[in-house]
Amino acid sequence: MNPCTFQEQIQFSIRRAGIITKKNDRDAIQFATQLERWLQTKTIQVSINTIVPELDILIILGGDGTLLHVAEQAARHSIPILGINMGSLGFLTELAEHETKQALRDILNGPVTIENRMMLKVRLVRENGAEPHRLALNEVVLSKDAIDRILNLSTSADKTHITNYKADGLIFSTPTGSTAYNLSAGGPLVYPGLASILVTPICPFMLGSRPILLPAEAKLSTQVIDREQQSSAKVIIDGQPTWSMSVGERLEVETAKRHLQLIISSQKDYFSILRNKLHWGNRKE
Repeated sequence: MNPCTFQEQIQFSIRRAGIITKKNDRDAIQFATQLERWLQTKTIQVSINTIVPELDILIILGGDGTLLHVAEQAARHSIPILGINMGSLGFLTELAEHETKQALRDILNGPVTIENRMMLKVRLVRENGAEPHRLALNEVVLSKDAIDRILNLSTSADKTHITNYKADGLIFSTPTGSTAYNLSAGGPLVYPGLASILVTPICPFMLGSRPILLPAEAKLSTQVIDREQQSSAKVIIDGQPTWSMSVGERLEVETAKRHLQLIISSQKDYFSILRNKLHWGNRKE
C-alpha cells in the first residue's frame, strides 16, 4: 500500500469548485444553483456536474451513491471531496444541507481535516488481454448471472490458494465499504483508517465459508471454475455493472496507489456516525 497518513490537517485555497448533484433530484439542483451564487460572491469559479483536473474541491449534493459515482475520477485527479447528505443514509456524505456554507467557510479559513480513504484497483484478465484498471472506493462484487446456479470461485492471495468459494458471489471490500454490501452479507465493520482488504462470500453454500480480513499489501485473484463451462459472473464496481466474466478469465484486486481525499467535519467522528446510522444503543423506553 502506498504510504499515506490516514488523517491530516491541510490548508488549501479554492479558486475553482465543482458541484455534483444527485441525478434527477430537483432539491439538489435547486440548492446547487443557490450554492453557485454564494461561491461566486467569494470569487470562486463554479462548474456543475462536470469534473476536470483543475478543480480544487468537489461538493457532492446527494447521498453516498452520488459520491461513489464520482469517487474514481476524484481520486485520479486528487480532488478533495466534501459530501453533503441529501439522501437517506450518508456514511460518506456526513454533513446536512444547512451545514454546507459554514463548512465551506471553515475550509476557506482553513486548515481542515482530510481522510485519505483507501481504494481498490481491479482489472479483468481475459484470454486476449486485460481490461483497463478501474478504482473502487467501497467494493468490487463478483455476482452470479444465473438464478439457479451458484458460483465456484477459486480465490488466491499473493498466488497462494485461499479456498474455493461456493456462493452466490464474492465481495472484495475496503474498510470504507465495510458498512455497505459487506455488512449486509455478514462481514465485519472495519475502521476506515485500518489498511486492509475484506473478502466476504455472498450466501455461501458451506457454512464454514467465512469473511476474511487480509493485509492491504495482498494481491488477490479469483477465477470461475465450472467443468460444464456454463457459469458466468458479473463484475460490479461500487454499484455499477462493469464487466461480464466467463470461465477461464481472472479477476485481479489489489490496493490502489490513489486515495480518495474526503473532507470530514470536526464536529463528528466515525463512531458517532455509526451510532446514528446503525442506531447503536437505541432502545424504546
